[in-house]
Amino acid sequence: MHAHLELFCGASGDMLLGALVDAGVSIEALQRSVDALQLDGLRLRAGAATKRGIAATKVDVEAPEQHVHRHLGDIEQIIAASALEESVKAQATEVFRTLAEAEARVHGISVNEVHFHEVGALDAIADVVGVVAGLQTLGVATLSCRALPVSHGTVWCEHGILPVPAPAVLRLMEGLPTEPLDVDGETLTPTAAALLRTLVTEWGDAPAMRIQRQGYGAGSKEFPRANVLRLVLGAQASETPVDALVLLSTNIDDMNPEWLPTVMDRLLAAGARDVWLTPILMKKGRPAHTLSVLADTHLGEVLRGILFAHTTSLGIRQSSVDRYRLQREVEQADTAWGPVSVKVATLPDGSRRAAPEFEDCRRLSEASGVPLQTLYDAAVASWRDRSAR
Repeated sequence: MHAHLELFCGASGDMLLGALVDAGVSIEALQRSVDALQLDGLRLRAGAATKRGIAATKVDVEAPEQHVHRHLGDIEQIIAASALEESVKAQATEVFRTLAEAEARVHGISVNEVHFHEVGALDAIADVVGVVAGLQTLGVATLSCRALPVSHGTVWCEHGILPVPAPAVLRLMEGLPTEPLDVDGETLTPTAAALLRTLVTEWGDAPAMRIQRQGYGAGSKEFPRANVLRLVLGAQASETPVDALVLLSTNIDDMNPEWLPTVMDRLLAAGARDVWLTPILMKKGRPAHTLSVLADTHLGEVLRGILFAHTTSLGIRQSSVDRYRLQREVEQADTAWGPVSVKVATLPDGSRRAAPEFEDCRRLSEASGVPLQTLYDAAVASWRDRSAR
């Protein structure tokens, strides 16, 4: 799935959340991601809004008032200790580090010394985690965005009156395309700027794509133009999406094979895309296994560390690979025994195929005693019936 953002009047964390909900992510799913942080009192509320005649969704983050200025390390610890998926943890942590680095440069201090509202506030934590989890729920693999709009004027903050864009936002814009916006006031928040800088994979106009859905997120302020941002979802029509990944592999012949599944679990928990074992025959006829790991490039060092620490390997091969993949998204199928998540892939010819989520089927099978095959068939039939409507 490809997503494209149009920042008609800037962006904020709650506007991005609103666009995700408007595009089909349930507010309950976003709330579950926030609940995984184990922070008391954080609630998300979604409601309808209209901005200059455009119907949109407004998401508000309700958080208890706190007088705590958290450091970046505090935020990283909260995320690391949460029940979020590892991929969500990794991206959310990267967003906060990007924001903290910008603030550190503005104030002339180290990243570890940064302590301010934008990094520490509960609503910012909910915004970042909700946006990252929401995009992953939709199955968004690539995200494009038009140029960042640059408004003018001033803004009040804890340091007093500052120019717009705020200094940290301007730092986050470095190297990115911008365009002038004739609006007096802040239209791009530091949280949104950090999210966009971290998550956007391509800057520019919307690519050729088959549009499948769209969503509008509403902001709180009123401007002469509609204070909304638009999220457009679909499959890129021009070519099959490709990911630049790394492939790690090592041959192991002197380790108890009973220990290997535990190593594979560790690698997956650390963010590996896939892990597998291949039986091989080494020199002098020794039976062995090749342990292979497919992962995002930035995880190479972490995963090599796990392999060295938890296997008997003395050397690891690493190569860069391109992975061509079908566009995928997650939909829900209703069965007589409960809902089942269904992974839906779009083929190059535009047709689609579905595969029920194993864990959902297993959970319902254990609860009802119904065979797994029956649940699989029921989920696929329900999805086909819904798609044909």
